[in-house]
Amino acid sequence: MKILLHVCCGPCSVYPVEFLRREGHEVSGYFYNPNIHPYREFKRRIAALVDFSEQKKFKVEIDRNYGLTEYLRQVVFNESSRCSICYDMRLEAAAKFAAGQGADAFSSTLLYSKYQNHPLLVDKCEKLADQYGIQFFYRDFREGWQQGIDGSIAMDLYRQPYCGCIYSEQERYDKKLRKKLRQQQKDE
Repeated sequence: MKILLHVCCGPCSVYPVEFLRREGHEVSGYFYNPNIHPYREFKRRIAALVDFSEQKKFKVEIDRNYGLTEYLRQVVFNESSRCSICYDMRLEAAAKFAAGQGADAFSSTLLYSKYQNHPLLVDKCEKLADQYGIQFFYRDFREGWQQGIDGSIAMDLYRQPYCGCIYSEQERYDKKLRKKLRQQQKDE
């Protein structure tokens, strides 16, 4: 099967690409991530993905347009649903690109992360598959979490410490905010 894999970064691609190839699929990548902030982080993630693609002979199309303005236009005042909005932006671009490239199916490295909303991702991908007339290829890549980490370390890939958006960056580094969020979760 010819599968287009939406990729968020090099390290998160390690296990899904290996897994799909092991199953005998022809896999290529598509990087579209307007959420990543700041600009230097965006460039570092692209560089790590290029490094990965060269090491693993992984063909990847990279949208190098820094889309932060469009991302912020959609999420500002909608922060509580920012991840859902972000999924929509990225996965729709991937489904549309996959259909335009004649792929048999599409998937995403977002399904590799333990930190993403897995059921929401699957639901959105299934709807986009219907909308664009392309199959959504589902696998729960989280089972290879540690294997992907180990592989990215072995390849000496830059590994980012947060999801990518300005909000996740704050959640990663702002100790007061993290404490407040943990308390809110306990109260719910």
